Amino acid sequence: MTPDSRVPETLITWYLHMTDPAQFMPAGPADADDDVVMLALRQPDVRYYKFLYTAVGEAWRWRDRILMPEDELAGLIARPNVSIHVMYVRGAPAGYFELVSAPDKSTELAYFGLRPGFVGRGYGRALLSAAIARAWDEGAGRIWVHTCNLDAPGALPNYQKRGFVIYDTIEEQMPERYL
Repeated sequence: MTPDSRVPETLITWYLHMTDPAQFMPAGPADADDDVVMLALRQPDVRYYKFLYTAVGEAWRWRDRILMPEDELAGLIARPNVSIHVMYVRGAPAGYFELVSAPDKSTELAYFGLRPGFVGRGYGRALLSAAIARAWDEGAGRIWVHTCNLDAPGALPNYQKRGFVIYDTIEEQMPERYL
């Protein structure tokens, strides 16, 4: 799967949330024979984090964390309200998710995605299911996420199939950093 090299003139961002665990519709990987392991990144390492961020997001024009100074990024990912989890398939890092909990009991699924070689094989739904389950297990009262028209075509449908519902849509001129 490759992204379209043309950048639209308008950035459309969808905000989705889940307000009750009963909304959650989990799914596992398509190939149950694969050796899939999910591990928390308990001691965040900036270089490994940047590898994951770039490997997952480069094709979708993720820029924010790459442009951020390393000391600032190190501080962000080491905060006690941030949890980062990596999916390994047969020992290789396949993708990751990052949860950020807030005092109001909401949890943002701040980053989520797969490395290109793992897309289209059912791992996205399994990774998203693991992220949602972790957020509820960590005491979330609400889980929210945003995606946009620069993201993978399957992102929005995957969120909706897992139980997220759109609560807001914002359209704006494409920010220069994505051009």
